[in-house]
Amino acid sequence: MLRRFHPYFRHLKSNRSTLFAAIFYGLLFGVTSGLGLPVLIKYVFPPIFDRQDPPLAAATVWLIVASVPVIFLLRAVSGYLNSYYVQLTGVRILEGVRLDYFRKLQWLPLSFLQRKASGDLISRGMADTAQLQFTLSLLANDGIKQPMQLLGALGFLLWQAFTTDGALLVLVCLAVVPLTVLPVHYVGKKIVKRAAQMQSQLGDVSSHFLENLSAAREVRAFGLESREIDRFGEAAGRLVTAQMKIVKYAQALTPAIEILSALGIAVTLLFAYRAGVKWDTFLAVITALYLCYEPIKKIGYLNSELNRGAASVDRLETVLNEPLAITDPAQPVPVTKLRGHIAFEDVTFAYGDSPALQKVSASIPAGTVCALVGPSGAGKSTFANLVPRFFEAGAGAVTIDGIDVRAMKLADLRRNIALVSQEPVLFNDTIYNNLALGAATASREEILAAARLAHAHEFILKLPQGYDTVVGERGALLSGGQKQRIAIARAFLRHAPILILDEATSALDSDSEAAVQDALRRLVTGRTVLIIAHRFSTIRDASMILVLDHGKIVAQGDHASLYAGNALYKSLYDRQQGAV
Repeated sequence: MLRRFHPYFRHLKSNRSTLFAAIFYGLLFGVTSGLGLPVLIKYVFPPIFDRQDPPLAAATVWLIVASVPVIFLLRAVSGYLNSYYVQLTGVRILEGVRLDYFRKLQWLPLSFLQRKASGDLISRGMADTAQLQFTLSLLANDGIKQPMQLLGALGFLLWQAFTTDGALLVLVCLAVVPLTVLPVHYVGKKIVKRAAQMQSQLGDVSSHFLENLSAAREVRAFGLESREIDRFGEAAGRLVTAQMKIVKYAQALTPAIEILSALGIAVTLLFAYRAGVKWDTFLAVITALYLCYEPIKKIGYLNSELNRGAASVDRLETVLNEPLAITDPAQPVPVTKLRGHIAFEDVTFAYGDSPALQKVSASIPAGTVCALVGPSGAGKSTFANLVPRFFEAGAGAVTIDGIDVRAMKLADLRRNIALVSQEPVLFNDTIYNNLALGAATASREEILAAARLAHAHEFILKLPQGYDTVVGERGALLSGGQKQRIAIARAFLRHAPILILDEATSALDSDSEAAVQDALRRLVTGRTVLIIAHRFSTIRDASMILVLDHGKIVAQGDHASLYAGNALYKSLYDRQQGAV
């Protein structure tokens, strides 16, 4: 079981002194508890009550009396310091694991993130890492203190077995100890299964939370409040059921061990009576025996937590061990500024078993404004997403200036591409910092100039703090058109030879759309542009149009030739014009 946690102890390398301090104080606590207390009862206290002649010297009495608070002071201080340093160690492990998890998410392909529910991924990064931290902290704490206390107490029992009468009594007591392992083993097997179920249910609850908050407008617009409450209640109920199954087994462990312990003490008492064992010997043995059972109970609890932690590790490693399908090549082709000639050579791509592109070939010369047109699901977005390697082509090759995109460093490739999405995402930061994402080294003058080109400067100045206004989560404090103009300004700042526009003007109001279209015309000059077209009004400036259907390019040309010679394009165009 402990092997499951070995990979995560590497986070302790930079905190070795903290860990060693925790171990040292844990050992001191174990010795003062498991060995110190029985020794006090057996050897330190009796001289006080045995009426000796001559009586004990005053200094000896004071020394004996002082030994009690000294032992308990050592026990208390070492226990406190062990717990403190263990918690510090655990927090640092949590920090390292969460950073590893978050770092891995940044490099996983979009196809993996699309397969997983966002709420579940968040739950793994928060709840499962917290469970792992708790487990490792408990392991470092009780995994040191309790075995040392147990060894100290057992050492005293063995010593008594060979140095005092009543050895059989001690052996009987020791014979009961292994029996307490049975419930520990049984409960451990039950908990590991239930813990995995509980963490999965916790992911479902997180997903419901996230989905509901993301669709707040739709919930209110369609009157879905009661439905959402019922759905969340069902998910929360399943979580409670899973949690209580763990509680049922975990809480049954301590009573089971205590019952076995009580049987051991009863048998010990019977043998002590028949063997005529002295009271001080019996009391010391019972104390040592109790100090054996207490660690066994806690080790049993530790075992159940190890199983819960193992379930969390399994869920984390689903992400941490996911292979990185899109990585830098071993020997990348050096790339600075690309010209932007894009070519697809028999490219095939599928989402699982669903083909999205089938042997697609196309050549888009540098400086071409190319529109991708087709019905929903035709492969337009997939075509564009293969250029910056958001997805990896299953077969064939995507090249830019004759260089396979897989032969370039990801940073070099994506530095040459600017993207404006249909639904732009802004971070919960100032407008200025959101603009600077496009070019971290841009000066303030360049950022303001880009905002003017995107017709964003005017509305920004009217905001309470101007460029220092915080836009809220996902830009919630801005309108759709304002967010779109911020995204377009970022594209201006990028100065990239390749531009991908996913219906970049769809959220703009009529007053600003014409001005932004004019700005985009200047922006696209000399650049290769891929326009994922949902509205035909956005492709009037395209010099090339690719018509896609069922993952294939079925036609290519300009608007006039396609309208006259391609039935699919004509039907799509006429249908949209009729809708308008």
